[in-house]
Amino acid sequence: MLERDQERERLARLIARGRSVRVTGPSGTGRSTLLEAVASDCERLAPDGVVRLSGYRRTPTDLLHDLYAAVYDAPLYRPDRAELLEAVQEIGAVVVLDDIEFGGAALDEFLDAAPECAFLISATPDVPAPSADSHLEEVFLSGLSRTAGRELLELAARRPLAADEASWAADLWFESEGLPLRFVQAGALLRQRDALRDAPSEPEADGGQAAPLPPLAEAASPAVLLAASLSEAARDALRFAVALGGECPNQAHLPALCGDTHADAALGELLGHGLVTAAGSHYRLAAGVAAHLAAEGYADEDAGRAHTIAQHYTWWAGHRSVAPERVAAEADAILAAMAALIGSREAGHADAAVLLARAAAPAFAAALHWGAWERAVRHGQEAARLAGQVADEAYFHHELGVLALCTGNLDRARAELEASIGLRGVLADKRGTVAGRRALALVADRSPGSAMAGAFGAGGGGRTGAGGTTASSGAAADEETTIVTPKVATTTPMAAIGASATATTAAIPAVSRTSAASVTPAPPAAASAASAGPSGGEPRGLRRLAAYGARRNVVAAAAGVLLVAVLGTVVTLGATSGNDDNSPADKVKPGHSATQRDDDKGLTAGEPTSGTGQAPQPGLSGAPQAPTSPAAPSTGAPSGSTAPSGPSSPSGTSSGPEQPPSPPSSDPTTQGPKPTTKPPTGKPTTPTEEPTRPTPTTSAPATTPTDETSTTASAPTTQTGSAPTTQTGTAGAGPVRT
Repeated sequence: MLERDQERERLARLIARGRSVRVTGPSGTGRSTLLEAVASDCERLAPDGVVRLSGYRRTPTDLLHDLYAAVYDAPLYRPDRAELLEAVQEIGAVVVLDDIEFGGAALDEFLDAAPECAFLISATPDVPAPSADSHLEEVFLSGLSRTAGRELLELAARRPLAADEASWAADLWFESEGLPLRFVQAGALLRQRDALRDAPSEPEADGGQAAPLPPLAEAASPAVLLAASLSEAARDALRFAVALGGECPNQAHLPALCGDTHADAALGELLGHGLVTAAGSHYRLAAGVAAHLAAEGYADEDAGRAHTIAQHYTWWAGHRSVAPERVAAEADAILAAMAALIGSREAGHADAAVLLARAAAPAFAAALHWGAWERAVRHGQEAARLAGQVADEAYFHHELGVLALCTGNLDRARAELEASIGLRGVLADKRGTVAGRRALALVADRSPGSAMAGAFGAGGGGRTGAGGTTASSGAAADEETTIVTPKVATTTPMAAIGASATATTAAIPAVSRTSAASVTPAPPAAASAASAGPSGGEPRGLRRLAAYGARRNVVAAAAGVLLVAVLGTVVTLGATSGNDDNSPADKVKPGHSATQRDDDKGLTAGEPTSGTGQAPQPGLSGAPQAPTSPAAPSTGAPSGSTAPSGPSSPSGTSSGPEQPPSPPSSDPTTQGPKPTTKPPTGKPTTPTEEPTRPTPTTSAPATTPTDETSTTASAPTTQTGSAPTTQTGTAGAGPVRT
């Protein structure tokens, strides 16, 4: 370094004392070089070392997150405001911040956020100065002296200066006020002049004399002269940089943009000529270069070149092989392309800006570069408005709402999401409307006073106290919370199927998550019982959600098991009561009731008795049948229904007088008996013998009754085209009409 030793030592002493310093100077004075030298001297002063940051187009919040990411190992994690401030307060490092763009109260807030850090900041004179209470040391950096300027010119020219060149250098120092950048560019002019002199194909002018030195006006702003000696690929790179407002694309993209496989070396050529300077992780045109090149016609095709860059970055940013961090490194060039297309009024440029914003914004969000994410979304929203693309405009409103939700600005998130839902409602976009309403529900859940506010931490950016509870401004800490669940239809109790069925307790088998999720949700009573805590108090956060979900799953599983059991019973009864077409003729037919003799293997058609000497047969339910004459109509219960039987015997039959079966009624679905139109014509005969008790069968029935009350019930079945039949229920239950 030339004539910077004194400033270097002073800055190192101030940093060693724990003071923060702001170095101010115009562009081209060597501020970045001086800061790098001081940073190398202070590497062992702080426990967290030296942290180098770039303030170029960065907000105070962005810089705090950059400081957090540089010190803490937290990949893919972005803390909230409260956690960020708490973590940054514990950082003890020397922070070298180059090209800061804010001052005043914003700078004071930034410095107060990291009280254990010593800051070394550089800024231009047009940046607002810090406040008087900031305790920030100011160091103004001026130009070089005439001697130092001559030495720097010799270093840049890579040879000693001739007498005329030394006189020219003195005039250049007066014209440029000793800015080191001007001497670097003047050295490139001298190298260009030497190259022309040594070229064998170019004859020396004026009888072997060297080319004259450029005028001072051109030497003080030599961008046009330097660009004339560059290669074609380097000049194309300059045109693309001018189209982007001074931002240079990465050298890896230059071959695709320029159409030259060797264009990646153009950036080094521009850097050697002093036409570009470093700006963080990328390069931009040096101060004054873009304006001089635009005046010489390098900006004639800015709109077309910006469109080409936008198309290239749209394809590149949307490719799945490109990591979000790589896209975030090109954020300045991408955002500059969007701004250039929005400013253009040519057809298709606004549409290209929309496509670029939709491709780059998700990558910026994934890379946690939320400042670039917000600018990209706002550029895309403006481009969509200019292009008349309502669907894309609704998308960008939704993205702004999600960004505001992530940063804790709930009012802004609600406004953006409502605007998005309104636009999508006009377009009848159901999926987009549903997505917007879901995001709006998240905003409502995080709002202070919401029932779900405790499950998401501090709502609205609030900080958590020492007790672990979050105090909301809109609700008291002991306010009762009610969870509302959807209503369900009331179902008929299963006990109604069987008259004497009683409730029993049974083990619930394990069910899969799929089957449990497909069951109807629990009624409100079950939901309110599940939402209560163990002690009857107010459950909080995720513990309340887990308790409610577990109990609801148990209720749903029990309902599912019971439903499966009922359906299985119905299917089994329907399968066993089928009508076989190949059945014998003596099976049940219309006009007969089903009876079964002890010596028969199947059900036969019961014939009415014609005399008194025939022994009566037991009926279906085990009740005795009284003999009647064939002509006598039935005055008892209709077909298919019998009186409830008494206590069952071990064999499943009951004792009592027998009675003959009655013919089925015309309406088998009628429960009560129908009166006949004519009185009976005869009197039923009285049996002369004592009724005999039916002999129990030796084979056990399909369902063995027990002395206890049955816990199962039979469901009615109906068959089309067959005679109405009656099924025998379990012991203690009456018959059920089919």
